[in-house]
Order: sequence, then structure tokens, then C-alpha cells
Amino acid sequence: MQRMAPASQHVEVILAGTGGQGLILAGILLAEAAIREGKNVVQTQSYGIASRGGLSLAEVIIDTEEIIFQQVQKPDCILALTEEAVKKYEAWAARGVPILYDSTLVKARTGPGFVGYGFTRRAADLGNELGVNLLALGALATKTTVVKIESLEQTIRKNFKGSAVGMNLKALAAGRDLAAG
Repeated sequence: MQRMAPASQHVEVILAGTGGQGLILAGILLAEAAIREGKNVVQTQSYGIASRGGLSLAEVIIDTEEIIFQQVQKPDCILALTEEAVKKYEAWAARGVPILYDSTLVKARTGPGFVGYGFTRRAADLGNELGVNLLALGALATKTTVVKIESLEQTIRKNFKGSAVGMNLKALAAGRDLAAG
């Protein structure tokens, strides 16, 4: 498997989908995992008028140096969990930016840059449909060099309690396995 590697130590990631899919949380967890690795991070979020059902967006900028401009200008990777999100960002694929998308909810895309995984289907198979965000995050971390899976696992252990820890680690591992397979 060839990994998608960022061109520099400055990495910009967009996580986009629908409100309620947990992408804001995924962005926060990704940012915290990068901080664990000693990197500088800026994480921003926005969502449509409706908290569930509207476009939800998290942007994460990771750098080994100081981050001056705090908005994504040229993403290194885009995670899109809905058709609307893929349509919004699909032009980036033609520019060489990998777009990981949920093939359960999004029409199949061909061409360089598009990588589809059945995130929602796999989360349902695990009995944890709410874990689609962590499943997708596991695939993103495996497919790129943005953060180590171990850093995400530590972040999950810190931020969740009780049975949620095991469920979320299982979802993360399932995403890792999807992308590695």
C-alpha cells in the first residue's frame, strides 16, 4: 500500500460532512493527537444553520513551525462523508489533493485523488453507527502521515470514559484496517 505523504511538515486537513456525523469531534481529536506528537495545531469548525443535517466542517492545520495563517488555503487531504461535501471539494482532486470519501453515502468517483471506503456501512456492521467519525479518522491516519494511530488511541483513552473507550478504539482500528486492506 502506498501512503499519501504530505509534501512538507505543514499539513492542512479538511473534514466535511453533515451535522451529527461527529466531524467536529474528529477534528478536535486529530488536533489533540498532533499536539501529543509535539506539533503546533490550529483547529477551526463551522456548521450550517441546522446542527444536524446541515454542512459540518472541521479544518485542522498541523505544523512543526509556528502557524501564521489560521485557515486552510491548500488542503493536503480532504475527508468527505456526504455527497454535498464531495461536490464542494471535488475540484481539489484534479489538483492532486486526495479525497477520502464515504462510498456508503456518496456516488462512486473515479480518477486520481478519489479514494472511497464504506465508512458508514462498516460502522453499522460494528453496531456503532455513531462511530463513523472515528472509523474515518482511523482510515485518514493510516492513509496519510498526518498523525500516528497510537497518538489517536491515546487521545481517545483520555477523552472518553467507560465503554465508550473500547467502542471508539474498535471503530478507529476498523478504519485503520479498511485503509490498510
